[in-house]
Amino acid sequence: MMQKEAYLQESTRRWKDSIAHYLNFDIWKYERTLKKLNREGLFLFAFFLVLALFPSLFAPYSPTERFISYESPSIAHLLGTNDIGNDILSELVYGTRISMMVGFASACISTLIGLMIGLCSGYFRGTLDELLMGFTDVVLTIPKIPLIIILGAFLHPSIWTLILVLGLLSWESIARVVRSKTLQIREAGYVKSARCMGFSSFHIMRSEIFPNLTHVLLPKFMLATASAMISEASLSFLGLGDISMKSWGIMLSFAFSRGGFIRDMGWWYIPPGVCITLCVMSIALIGFGFEERDKERGNRGVDAE
Repeated sequence: MMQKEAYLQESTRRWKDSIAHYLNFDIWKYERTLKKLNREGLFLFAFFLVLALFPSLFAPYSPTERFISYESPSIAHLLGTNDIGNDILSELVYGTRISMMVGFASACISTLIGLMIGLCSGYFRGTLDELLMGFTDVVLTIPKIPLIIILGAFLHPSIWTLILVLGLLSWESIARVVRSKTLQIREAGYVKSARCMGFSSFHIMRSEIFPNLTHVLLPKFMLATASAMISEASLSFLGLGDISMKSWGIMLSFAFSRGGFIRDMGWWYIPPGVCITLCVMSIALIGFGFEERDKERGNRGVDAE
């Protein structure tokens, strides 16, 4: 009987070890795949960034230069021409700058607002915290896309109006994350020491707390950029973008409204859709990589304690 129990215990232990080894292998395999995807996302993002910074080096023609309308892809025009004779490949390259500019500018505005509100709310707490977080909760309940559509319809279509609207309506999650992290950091010993030595609140927030928030802000900034690019493409497709500055979303809108879909010109509307998808995916992968690094840092901190 004792031998049977010992055998069962040993068998159970082997099964547990086998399952644990399998799970650890899968986790290791997942982490390796994630790191590989992050590297690929970084290379892909660098490619789009180079296109945005130096479009004239890659575009075969000026985006305003005109040729025969509705040309099919050829050696002279690899992606053909649109309804007014512009080279689609050149428009695609130059559209990278506009789309990425909208994403990064909007993300800068939303990150700055979220940082200020979250930092002040988490550091001062009390009544100010309740007011700021109450305001954040109100903004969270506002349906973003319908409001952006209404504002875009009533305001003069402009790329700067779109950047401002997207930036002013996308800071709530950043503010909440920054507030949560600030509440933790403000109780640290070095912050209490700075407060006891008489340093001002502004100095403490700038020099002691803010440097420890960068690893939280970076992934949020990247994800806000991806979200703003998707919103810009959606609004431009609905006809609420600035047609004087052709982004990928404007290209999709023109392909839909000016015969690209009816004529089955896939070389007109597929490339900007693919570029939007790949660029947003690369930015999201970089953001997820920052978040994973933050989790690993937090786990090491817990293990050290």
